[in-house]
This record gives sequence, structure tokens and C-alpha cells, in this order.
Amino acid sequence: MTLSVDAAMARFSPPLPLAVALSGGADSTALLLACVRRWPGQVIAVHINHGLQAAASDFEQHCRDFCHSLQVPLHVVEVQANASQGESPEDAARKARYKAFDDLARENSAFSAIQSIAFAHNADDQVETVLLALSRGSGLGGLSAMPAQWMRGSMTCWRPLLDVSASDIRAWLQAQGQAWVEDPSNADMRFTRNRIRHSIVPAMRQAFPHVADAFARSARHAAQAQSLLDALAQQDLAAWGQVGSLTDGLPIQGLRQLNNERQANVLRYWLKARFGIAGSAAQLDQLQHQLAACSTRGHRIHIRLGAGFALRTGPLLTWQSDPKPTAHAQSS
Repeated sequence: MTLSVDAAMARFSPPLPLAVALSGGADSTALLLACVRRWPGQVIAVHINHGLQAAASDFEQHCRDFCHSLQVPLHVVEVQANASQGESPEDAARKARYKAFDDLARENSAFSAIQSIAFAHNADDQVETVLLALSRGSGLGGLSAMPAQWMRGSMTCWRPLLDVSASDIRAWLQAQGQAWVEDPSNADMRFTRNRIRHSIVPAMRQAFPHVADAFARSARHAAQAQSLLDALAQQDLAAWGQVGSLTDGLPIQGLRQLNNERQANVLRYWLKARFGIAGSAAQLDQLQHQLAACSTRGHRIHIRLGAGFALRTGPLLTWQSDPKPTAHAQSS
């Protein structure tokens, strides 16, 4: 069952101080306004400027004006979201955003005190994420969609509006007399998510009025099953003397002793937990084929996997990333 903005905020109790990711759109505008009203003096805003469209400077200026009116500190970060081979522009932009937050936490003294980051994804976004995962043939990890809370480094990340519909968020803003910016790219049907949003989801809502609630339940079931697979992967790592997922390499002989399904599970867990990547099914199949053939010391492994390469380094399987784009931060 979806919630109102006020009901969702009433159950949101993050450690303070809090950073809010602000794009200038309706969702993030509502989230920042609600957070500032509830915790005055304990909230800052962060705007990520990807520079991907002509209106990027307009979004940034709107965020500056909005934060000035609220007397909220604003950090603006400029990033270059260059998609790697096999990576969608959307995925590249998302990774660039999270990296920008990591860089701020590490390099900006004013940001270092922040304990929580809030993102404004809503219930409609969750439905789209599940459908997008299904269209890509994703496993349980993808079908789990977006978690309401998770850890990233030392900070807790939150999605407090995940059970609120987009229409309810806009109605709440209108009741407050608060303007927001509409991103013109949200109407661009070249993007898969927009085709899902404007064509598939309305038809599903007409046929199944409670589809958002049903998808949310399915996502929770998938997340529970994924947690069991993660626990199994942790057991396998522990059996090799590894501590959690912090190791930079996995023992090739240990991997070869696992059956195919269990081997794939520990590879997926390690790649995601340690490096934040998820290779395609074809890439993982190719890697497992190479592991099966890796019976001699001279056997070489060098396979494209996500935004980098899986490599053999002596007795270990390792992963090396492509060079990363740089981010430039400003504060106001």
C-alpha cells in the first residue's frame, strides 16, 4: 500500500546530519523541503551536474535558488558519466553519481560529518526498476529492485519516498505552493525506462490497479532470497580464509572445486560487494568457461567484465577497472 509524503516522512528517522540528493525535479524537491522542515539546520543538499543536456545549467541554477530560499548549504558536483563498453548511459550516470558522493565524503571536510544520504526514488520508480530488470533477464539481485536502506562506506543511504507514488508527491508540492523543474529527457522515448514509464506502466495500472503494491512485495521476496545466496557466498569465502568480500582476489583452485551454480554465485557476490559491478550473463559464462579450463599455471585469463577486466594473477582471479572519470565539486 502506497503512503502519503507526510506518512513516509513520519517513519523516516536517519542519523543526522543528513545530505539530500537534489536534482531539482519534483521528487527530490519534495524530499529536501520535507527534511529541512523536520530537521532545520541539520540538512545539506548535493546536486550532481552530469552536463548531459542543454538544460543542465538551468537545473543547477534552480537548485541554487531553491537552497538559497531554504537557507540550506548546497554542494554542486560536476561529473563526466562516460559509459564503458556494454554499459548503458543510465548505469554510467548512476555510478558517477555515487562516486561523486564517495569523493565528497572523502575529500570535503564540510561533508565528512554527514552520516546519512537520502535519495528521492518513489513507488513508480520501483515498478519501472522491476520491469527493467525483467526485460534484461536479471536474477534475484535485479528483481530485488531498489532497497529502502543500505550502507555505502561509513554512511547510511535511504530512500524514504519509496512507498509514495509520483502523483502524490506532485500533489503534496502543489499544496505547499512549491515549484519544481521537469526534466525534458523524461519524455524522450529513446530511453528504455521512459518507454516503460509512458507505455507499459499505464497499461498495467489499468489492468492491475494495485500493481505497485504487488511489485513491491515481489521485490521484497527476491531480496530475501538474494540475502540467502549472499550468506552462502560468504560461507564459501570464509572457507578460503577470506574475510567478507574485502579480498582483491579469489583462489582459482577454490573456485574450480565449486559446482557451476555455486561458483557463479560467489563470483557475482564478490564482484558486486568488492567492486560494485555486475557483469552480463554472457561475460560470467565466458569467465566460468575459462576457470574450468584453467588447469595449468600458464593458462591466461583476461576477459571483459563490466567496466573492466577479470584477470589471472598467479593463483588468484582478480579484477581491474577501466580508468575512472574525474569529478569537480563546488559549494555554495
